[in-house]
Amino acid sequence: MNWDLPNVHVLEFVVPAEAIDVMGHVNNTEYLRFMEQIAWDHTTVLGLGWDLYQKLNRAMVARRTEVDYLAPAFEGEKLIIGTWIVNNDERISITRRYQIIRESDGVTLLRGRTQWVCVALDSGKPRRMPAEFIKGYQVTASEA
Repeated sequence: MNWDLPNVHVLEFVVPAEAIDVMGHVNNTEYLRFMEQIAWDHTTVLGLGWDLYQKLNRAMVARRTEVDYLAPAFEGEKLIIGTWIVNNDERISITRRYQIIRESDGVTLLRGRTQWVCVALDSGKPRRMPAEFIKGYQVTASEA
């Protein structure tokens, strides 16, 4: 695979029928689900799953997402989604990048990024990241 950055965390999946819209390809909103799915997968691999979020009364929530849709995907195609943490301000936010590649031809279908902000679970208000988030959400690839 021709990844944009090194040290990629990957997740593979096959496009299900329910992801297809009236135009016969993956609906735009489904890509956001794919991005959320890999973000959670990577978060869990980093040891920062939902149980720890609850224990710390903290969570990372999406503040801003940018997506460039480059080519369509279709039912039954195998996609490989990659993600990287490209920024952690060690205060309140991290930035995660995404790339989705179709396995059969290596075409990049999507590039995206999300700014995630730390909030208190009990209030939903922005809060400083706990030490566990600062350590766990280390930058995995530099955009420079």
